[in-house]
Amino acid sequence: MDVRQLRAIVTVAEVGSVTRAAEVLHLVQPAVTRQIRTLEQELGVPLFERTAQGMRPTEAGVIMVDRARRALNELERARAEVQPTLGEVTGIVTVGLLDSTSDLLAEPLVTAVARDHPGVVLRLMTAYSGHLQQWLDDGDLDLALLYDLDSTPSLNTRILVRERLWVVAPPSAGLRADVAVPLAEAARHPLVMPAAGHALRGLVDAAAARAGVEVRVAVQTNSLRVQKQLVLAGHGWTVLPGVGIADDAALGIVSAAPLSEPEVWRSIVLAAARSGRTPPAVVTVAAELVRQVGSAVAGGRWPSAWIEGTEGLAGGD
Repeated sequence: MDVRQLRAIVTVAEVGSVTRAAEVLHLVQPAVTRQIRTLEQELGVPLFERTAQGMRPTEAGVIMVDRARRALNELERARAEVQPTLGEVTGIVTVGLLDSTSDLLAEPLVTAVARDHPGVVLRLMTAYSGHLQQWLDDGDLDLALLYDLDSTPSLNTRILVRERLWVVAPPSAGLRADVAVPLAEAARHPLVMPAAGHALRGLVDAAAARAGVEVRVAVQTNSLRVQKQLVLAGHGWTVLPGVGIADDAALGIVSAAPLSEPEVWRSIVLAAARSGRTPPAVVTVAAELVRQVGSAVAGGRWPSAWIEGTEGLAGGD
């Protein structure tokens, strides 16, 4: 088993064709076919099957492609770390951002890292907290923003921000940032919410149970963008973190107000895998991400957010 074989199976899996993979790898088609067949002979199992839609990994192929991709990523990272420019932090860092924070943090983080640490290559992935945690546990991420998570045997966490959840409605509802909306009032409307088991849904369900409020969920979706679209289409109201709707509310696309009776808060944490060695590039990006979070809160771009350890509310209600 060698690197060329690993690149061949990953590329074929990604593009779905040996011919296209050969073009991507700048090889002739028989060479790619030979690399795959040699690896299949070594393993004693087929890795791909031909279908009308192209080359599709078998069950064994899916496992090998996943492991091969990680191995190639680690080799690429090692090469970047052992060939540094004197005095320059270099390396590849993969960061997971919560969907609700990506619009606020992605561009400033990339800009700052590119300006101050040009030897660092950033890879950004966005998803909900549960997915990011799984990718972090699997080694696919170096760092991730998660929420409402304590340190675990596999992860170190640091609380960065506490933020309040908001009620979100069409503009015609006239919700205002300076007038909080009780959960009982929001629950008079059908709600567009994530599916049961989602962390945000769990926070809202727990708050409803404490307040003795019955919540009627009209539509379930695990997409923040779809939640907002369905609210605007008249399918109900929703509950989202302030950071996820700040721009829309400022532009009048939606109306929004802090949730009250009870107030519901979530904690944003920076998480990293517990390991014996943290590359300098990862440490550098983690510090920059913390700075960007602090800047967003201090600048009022993250509504109803507290920087952990401070005494006041930044961003206002």
